[in-house]
Amino acid sequence: MAILREHIAEFGVHEDGRLFRTSRGGVISIDCEAWHKARVLALTPEQIASPPAARPYDLRHAAVSLWLNSGVAAPEVSERAGHGADVLLRVYAKCIDGGVAIANRRIDDALET
Repeated sequence: MAILREHIAEFGVHEDGRLFRTSRGGVISIDCEAWHKARVLALTPEQIASPPAARPYDLRHAAVSLWLNSGVAAPEVSERAGHGADVLLRVYAKCIDGGVAIANRRIDDALET
């Protein structure tokens, strides 16, 4: 979060709340050269070749998926994402990775107590 706070302190936010924008204040789009450069700097070659983060809006999906995969409770994630838990689970359930082993361990732990 420190890097985000530093970015906001240095560049502020757009009047409409956008955090990132073009040098002229426009919306960063899939055709924006800055977006392509940022992807190369921030992502692995495999990530660049994959559909996620092809558009700036995909970062929202990546964040929500990260929160869910980190074990943040669905009601908290849905509140942060700005929609209901039903929408969250319908849209993002397929994005949750590696949950079987963790779920089994939690169930076993609960049954042992």
